[in-house]
Amino acid sequence: MSEEKSTREKWLAAYDDMMVRVKTAIEEAEEATVPTMRRYIHNARDKAVELGELTREEAEKIATYLERDLADAGRHLTDTGQQLGDWLRFDIDLIEDRLLDALSHAADHTRLELQQFERDIKEGPPWNAGEVTGPGTLVCDSCGAIIRFHATGYIPNCPNCDHTVFHRKTVEDELK
Repeated sequence: MSEEKSTREKWLAAYDDMMVRVKTAIEEAEEATVPTMRRYIHNARDKAVELGELTREEAEKIATYLERDLADAGRHLTDTGQQLGDWLRFDIDLIEDRLLDALSHAADHTRLELQQFERDIKEGPPWNAGEVTGPGTLVCDSCGAIIRFHATGYIPNCPNCDHTVFHRKTVEDELK
């Protein structure tokens, strides 16, 4: 197995593991706030480094990706009142139950706190080729091509135009 493939698999597993750690921490807390959620993500990041699963730099990247995806899920739940499945934009049966449960629980418990986070990040950060993302649908900022993730995965260059910047598919995208 090539070193690059090994690193990619390690990062995908690390994203899922951090998501489970954040879910576990939230379940143990009475009330989650944005600073608390960030602390949970940082604790999950530090644990991955402590256990030797990732380098500090790798763990920082994965934690950034996780925080971005949770913030986006929370914004969707707050803005639309729709279910998490609408945010994911495809059949929920295709997602591993463990990851869906973790993402759903974390997003639901941080809904109110993420309203403040949303005000801080108006449109949110972009999703870039080479980064890790959780399940959902991304849209190429250049040509509008769609990439669906049924599990945690690496974001490739756009298969249509080779562009490298994407955004999470929204209801507004469907109206275009």
